[in-house]
Amino acid sequence: MNFRTCKSRFKSSDNLVGLFLMTLFAVAFYQTLDDYHKTQEEQQYATNYEERKSHKKDRIADSDHQSCNLFSGRWVFDNTSSHPLYEERKCSFMMNVYACQKYGRKDFKYRNWRWQPHHCDLPRFNGTELLEKIRGKKLVFVGDSLNENQWVSMLCMMESSLNQSLHKSVIRNGNLFTFHATEYNATIGFYWSPLLVESNADDPENHRVKDRIIRINSIEKHARHWIDADILVFDSFIWWLDSTMTILFGSFGSSDAIYKRVEMKLRRYEMALNTWSDWLEINVNRTKTKLFFMSFSPSYY
Repeated sequence: MNFRTCKSRFKSSDNLVGLFLMTLFAVAFYQTLDDYHKTQEEQQYATNYEERKSHKKDRIADSDHQSCNLFSGRWVFDNTSSHPLYEERKCSFMMNVYACQKYGRKDFKYRNWRWQPHHCDLPRFNGTELLEKIRGKKLVFVGDSLNENQWVSMLCMMESSLNQSLHKSVIRNGNLFTFHATEYNATIGFYWSPLLVESNADDPENHRVKDRIIRINSIEKHARHWIDADILVFDSFIWWLDSTMTILFGSFGSSDAIYKRVEMKLRRYEMALNTWSDWLEINVNRTKTKLFFMSFSPSYY
């Protein structure tokens, strides 16, 4: 190898090393910039918190002056003393399946995100006010583990907000789990019905089945437990888990039952929601009962 060839190779090698160092620097720079922006957002929220708080009374939605769409807003990071709303280890209602910290989660910042409507402020959660509002009433969450998690979280927030020991008893009756606040004659319950209509996944403890079979036209078995509720909160996301499900026309164990494999997620979900909405239309008094349906973020999966 002559000197010129050797010099040329060293020069190419130097170029590669330089390119590598420049790339490494660029990656580090943009990562640092991204972290900086996130930190700035959190700090900016904390800085402006007191200012927003002072104008809070002017911004809370007042039906006599303005209306506020509570469903139009964004998630903001709140690192003030108002969050988190409860400590997992101190909640007597916490279930192991939702105990993230107990089983090793290290990132606790998820507890500091809260919903901020665009045109008004939500007051901090107050357990006493909640119980006053549902005094003599029954609130029931209906659905799968997402609504069960909402139910547990509400009980935890309420317990923390009241700063007193609640009667910790949760009574189970089949698929229905209820907490009753005796002093307020108020009931907050959860009913396990993961597909809303009847299915072979209806057991609250043994519901992980390989082939879900759904009685698409049958809901009365579950719905009779909701009929006396004053507030109903529904959800059902399990419809999106399986690419194919079995639809049952008839009864479980019946010799003339018809089983049909269905791949179209939207079509089978639509059929179930038609059964659900028809039952509500006939059996629920809308002047007495408030109805909500909870969806989930498209990015959940």
